[in-house]
Amino acid sequence: MRFTLLLASLLLTSATSAQGAATLRLGYFPNLTHAAALVGVGRGTFQKALGSTRLDVRTFSSGTTLSEAFAAGQLDIAYIGPGPAISAASRGMPVQFLAGAANAGAVLVARKDSGIKLARDLNGKTVAVPSLGNTQDISLRHLLSASNLKTKENGGGVTIVSVPPADIVAAFAGKRADAALVPEPWGAALEAQGNPVIGDEKTVWRGGNYPSALVIVNTKFAQANPGVVSAFVKVHNDATGFLNKSPAAAQAAVNAELEKLTGSKLDPRVLQRAWSRTHFTAALDINALKEYAALNVEAGYARTIPDFSALIRP
Repeated sequence: MRFTLLLASLLLTSATSAQGAATLRLGYFPNLTHAAALVGVGRGTFQKALGSTRLDVRTFSSGTTLSEAFAAGQLDIAYIGPGPAISAASRGMPVQFLAGAANAGAVLVARKDSGIKLARDLNGKTVAVPSLGNTQDISLRHLLSASNLKTKENGGGVTIVSVPPADIVAAFAGKRADAALVPEPWGAALEAQGNPVIGDEKTVWRGGNYPSALVIVNTKFAQANPGVVSAFVKVHNDATGFLNKSPAAAQAAVNAELEKLTGSKLDPRVLQRAWSRTHFTAALDINALKEYAALNVEAGYARTIPDFSALIRP
């Protein structure tokens, strides 16, 4: 009897290994820069491609909180900004980069009654980012440095606070922030209320040609489940193509998912404006990532630049 049970267990283990992981835990944000995840989940194409592997989706408000979940072993694949992804790699987390997801897609918006017209006017003001240490925070600190400004902790006059993107409209209304560097579509949502964009996606950094979202995988999960990971990447690439080739249908699909996740639907005109400032791509720009790693060090969130040759999954 014991031998029979052992044999059955071995056969089951062998079958599971051949099919891949029983579950793939996916993390992403309700942001436009994670649109490939939104349409892949919403249209059911991820689950269809994974077959018997169950897709377990989890949403987060920022790269910092997602990175913490990734570090705790709660996620297998995730959409995340380059800042937290590079920080994770620098700390020795078992992470590899699978693909790009979006470039640009972030803007600097001033509250309409703040008196802020240019980046240099941020001195003495409070500026919101999704979370400290995330991609927009790192970009903001670089932007401040370029404008000869410093944060309060570094002897300057700019206060940086953490506000989840979905709460940024309420933060402006309550005057808890004078400005915000936020991912789309939240920048366009603020702009629609009369708050001026003082730094568009091209002026934030690198003329707009910078990664704002990547797809990462737990190295151990990828080694154990290469077929599952390949299937996921293929659908991610297909989703990226859908975003670019069928923008009207894609915007409707993204808006439906945003409504499901946040409880509110965007005005289509707001989404279109945000869409125009976001470039969807599955390509990984190594040079841009290396430059971003340097910004990470500059911001004090990492001490070294990781070895990118080991980070990019072939």
